[in-house]
Amino acid sequence: MMQYFEWYLPNNGLWWKRCAAKAENLRDLGVTQVWLPPAYKGTCQDDVGYGVYDMYDLGEFDQKGTVRTKYGTKDEYIGAIRAFHAAGIKVYADIVLNHRLGGDETEEVTAVADSPEDRNHQVAGERKVKVWSRFTFPGRKGKYSRFVWDHSCFTGTDWDENSRSRDLIYRFTGKQWDPDVDPEKGNFDYLMGMNVDMDNPVVVRETKRWLRWYLTQTGVDGLRLDAVKHISFPFYRELLKNIRKTTGRACPAVGEYWSGDIGRLLYYLDMVDGEMSLFDVALHYNFYNASRSGGQFGMRNIFQNTLVQQRPDNAVTFVDNHDTQYGQSLQSFVEDWFKPLAYAMILLRKDGVPCVFYSDYYGNPAQNRPMVPNLGMLMKTRWRYAYGEQVDYLDDDNVIGWVRRGDEEHRGSGIAVVLSDAGAGCKHMEMGRGMAGETFYDAMGGCPNPVTVDEEGFGDFSVTERGLAVWVRAGALEDLVVNE
Repeated sequence: MMQYFEWYLPNNGLWWKRCAAKAENLRDLGVTQVWLPPAYKGTCQDDVGYGVYDMYDLGEFDQKGTVRTKYGTKDEYIGAIRAFHAAGIKVYADIVLNHRLGGDETEEVTAVADSPEDRNHQVAGERKVKVWSRFTFPGRKGKYSRFVWDHSCFTGTDWDENSRSRDLIYRFTGKQWDPDVDPEKGNFDYLMGMNVDMDNPVVVRETKRWLRWYLTQTGVDGLRLDAVKHISFPFYRELLKNIRKTTGRACPAVGEYWSGDIGRLLYYLDMVDGEMSLFDVALHYNFYNASRSGGQFGMRNIFQNTLVQQRPDNAVTFVDNHDTQYGQSLQSFVEDWFKPLAYAMILLRKDGVPCVFYSDYYGNPAQNRPMVPNLGMLMKTRWRYAYGEQVDYLDDDNVIGWVRRGDEEHRGSGIAVVLSDAGAGCKHMEMGRGMAGETFYDAMGGCPNPVTVDEEGFGDFSVTERGLAVWVRAGALEDLVVNE
């Protein structure tokens, strides 16, 4: 999978056109799935997509001062999806159901105030608050849906137009925070904006209707589900079962449960009956910490307490994403020197579905961030040669490695990988007797001397200081050239 966007893209309305133009290039790298940003109208044209206003407006109506979204128009979005499909790539849509922003009208409601740091602690009694809870979508004029959102559709908010402050969280009278959410801050049902009430059957019914409409209108294949830790855990279990039953489509889904606690990730998967995969946030934090540890992390433990280790069939592995970029609320950007190592650990191993971040592949001029060296080569190596039995040599605190022994189906397959977060090193690894006499070369270019597998099937595969070596068979190097 590739996450084909980042936070700091220019607001020029050309993004969907770029997606369509790059579809074949991604196919040639071995990409089979793309995750696209939220396509519906946000609070303003520059909205990245998470300030959700109207989910029926995909860049079609004059609302919030614009027809197009930051990324383009509805027709261009659907054109990009069709281009990906023509290239054999499935499309995952980013779905944000937790909150709404940019209401059209205010309502005066009664609410109590809860502490932002402990939502189970009420700090003030009932009061009248003026909130932006009425969404009438005047620019759409009822097309696709006549549903109007009002305060009954929400649990609470953090903005009172009367006091004009965000010091408290206002829970509407008669409403309770859903108990089946992440326990951070006592109860993490509330995240931002107008918090959608997933216990309201009218809201649930409209959400199901919208999702069926969206899948039909766009033709997307799967869903990336935003902020699932803030939404009632049973909600997505029932929603996904319903949409698959009513549409007859597989509709695969991957959820963003932002926690490095493997116990919480596993508990959530159990609560949703395994109806989705999750991004392996625990592995991301291992990468982040290892990149900043000065060689003291203990690389033999890099996969410990991660989703890919304990529930590989439900793990989508990643190095960074739009939320971990510098300046974002979850900033935890893996240091540049470590990124090739991290990508090798998600791309060249058998478990999990790896997700490559757009800015790591292309670079990020807005933040003066470089592209990850040889990332395209690693992607092509996965596609062409990373097959067969995997044997691990995760037996050192600094220098680790593994081999993939290849298979008959993929000509020339079979690789050896060695990486170090400290000094140079070497791993004596077994490729198997079937590889005896085969000569391997370091596709990364750091180790110039080839390695010939001995008659017992072993080879001594080297790596440079704080480096990555990916050893491939003779003849593979030319095939791994990336043409962008």
